[in-house]
Amino acid sequence: MSNTTVTPEATPNPDSYKFMFNHEISTESMSFNDPLQSSRSPLAHKIFGFPWVDSVFIGTNFVTINKQDWVDWDMIAEPLSNLLKEHIEDGQPVFAEQSKASNEQPNYEGQKHTINPDDSELIIKIKNFLDSEIRPFVAMDGGDVNFYSFNEDNGLLEINMTGACDGCPSSTATLKMGIESRIQEIIPEVKEVTSV
Repeated sequence: MSNTTVTPEATPNPDSYKFMFNHEISTESMSFNDPLQSSRSPLAHKIFGFPWVDSVFIGTNFVTINKQDWVDWDMIAEPLSNLLKEHIEDGQPVFAEQSKASNEQPNYEGQKHTINPDDSELIIKIKNFLDSEIRPFVAMDGGDVNFYSFNEDNGLLEINMTGACDGCPSSTATLKMGIESRIQEIIPEVKEVTSV
């Protein structure tokens, strides 16, 4: 696609940058924590070619890259923006086609949580709330939040934080003062939220 622009943005995590595209690059989102997982995405695989990359999160219109602390963003943000722009403008795929027979999607985060037949009404309410209120808010900083489990006996909600949220010094504050307090306002059955 021509006329692609990529804008690097700092996030609350000093080791993460969010690279915003001026258009949608994918209809799905996925997190990659090491190069071995990146075979699902030619774009992530290309990014992992740099030795200082810790993880990659691909959203619908952004890519969040977590780096090791021995390299500075002012040295790598522009070359990364150019690499991302070139990949998209050359028409290269963000995600590889995957065989429907393969179940190898350990870190897939869809745009909406899957509602399973055995989900209780409360779990469905939690998943829908995460999709409608929490995930868009967290995505503004280059992260994502995904439902992991909910224990209806003790009210413990476990979520998975990815992208810029992963390893962010302020992720605990986001988790407790942002996500937990907001969910408890709407769904009082949730007594605590933790990240796994």
